[in-house]
Amino acid sequence: MSRTIVIEGAHVVTVDGAEYAGGHVVVTDGRISAVGAGPAPQVAGAERIDGRGCLATPGLVNTHNHLYQWATQGLFADGTLFEWLVGSYEIWHRLDAEVVSGTTSAGMAHLALSGCTTASDHHYIYPSGRGDIVAAEVEAAREVGIRLDLARGSMDRGHSSGGLPPDSVVETTDGALEGTAAAIDAHHDASPESMTRVAAAPCSPFSVSRELMVGAAELARAKGVRLHTHLAETLDEEEKCQAEFGCTPVEYAEKLGWLGEDVWFAHAVHLSDTAIARIAATGTGIAHCPTSNARLGAGICRVTELLEAGARVGLGVDGPASSELTGLAGEMHQALLMARARKGPQALSARQALEMATLGGARVLGRDAELGSITVGKVADIALWRVDGFGYDVIDDPVVAAVFGPTPPLERLLVGGNTVVDRGQLRTLSADTAAARGRAAHRALLQEASL
Repeated sequence: MSRTIVIEGAHVVTVDGAEYAGGHVVVTDGRISAVGAGPAPQVAGAERIDGRGCLATPGLVNTHNHLYQWATQGLFADGTLFEWLVGSYEIWHRLDAEVVSGTTSAGMAHLALSGCTTASDHHYIYPSGRGDIVAAEVEAAREVGIRLDLARGSMDRGHSSGGLPPDSVVETTDGALEGTAAAIDAHHDASPESMTRVAAAPCSPFSVSRELMVGAAELARAKGVRLHTHLAETLDEEEKCQAEFGCTPVEYAEKLGWLGEDVWFAHAVHLSDTAIARIAATGTGIAHCPTSNARLGAGICRVTELLEAGARVGLGVDGPASSELTGLAGEMHQALLMARARKGPQALSARQALEMATLGGARVLGRDAELGSITVGKVADIALWRVDGFGYDVIDDPVVAAVFGPTPPLERLLVGGNTVVDRGQLRTLSADTAAARGRAAHRALLQEASL
């Protein structure tokens, strides 16, 4: 027996080119079966959702996160990226599966409450003998009920080899590739409705050998998964790449086969015009993380130029320890302000920010055929925001209300047609349980580190 949900009376923004004031969306068996203006068609036995006073958007797509960092928020508050990393690694190398399960529960629950339906998590710390961290993360994410794109990270270049992280936190090159292959084999689901996908994701040029970067690319392409890494985040990285490799980070990535439609980079703050042109021409994606970049003083990504060049750009929250409690909806606001601070009021519009957070993110993750817009045939990942409350009710454009101001209350969040959030409350794992698990992970990790 088919299951139908009807949303009616909402301001529907499809993000693929259409908007309907007082429109409707029909969901049948987890997929969008109709969208348009005016009242919805009558469907016997359908669950009807009153969308009056609400903005309906696609569910938000987070293209870069570090969920494990939930346990270390607020530390090294005034450090540069490298200073913050050096201090944090002394804590993170004590991670285990139980801590990661708790941070995933808390982090994914917080993302869901910010309208996120798909989250890419870049986890690159796998201390030996600390349990099955990948399995713990996958299971915790499933309990929350939003989609996990697990970027199985790795580092094989510790301090003794000229890298930034301590030797205690890195894997061997072969061990990293074997761990990545095992994660893909055990958890990657390529189906359109997939709740779990896995990417190969060496951490960054200053923590990974050339052999691991090349080996990860070969592995990913052999197994049909995507590639992800940090790139061009700080001027320190630019200088280090020039000194060690004689080229910029983007040039180095291209030499290693790391440009293409199956690749996306986190941050990409320091890009030349030439680098932007190569990224756009090759279809390489960018995860723009404005709050984290500002918190760490890394700079402001050239989003306007990337979009003008035709590059694929999505938004990312980055780690909770470098963008404390920032929800994905808040990154739309930050991206808008950062772009305008650089280039003036025409640099980025509210609708461009919304597109980056939805369809843009789906393109970056290679999931735009099934996610990212309210389009007939796509999976029903839909966020319904209240824009008729105090303050919002005097802004006539609901998209401007949602992006320019504080994040509106989340009325309903559907993932594949299933309700994950209803009237601001999680309906899967309770927020109280998720918060308790996050606190326990924080206490356990910092107690072991004696902080």
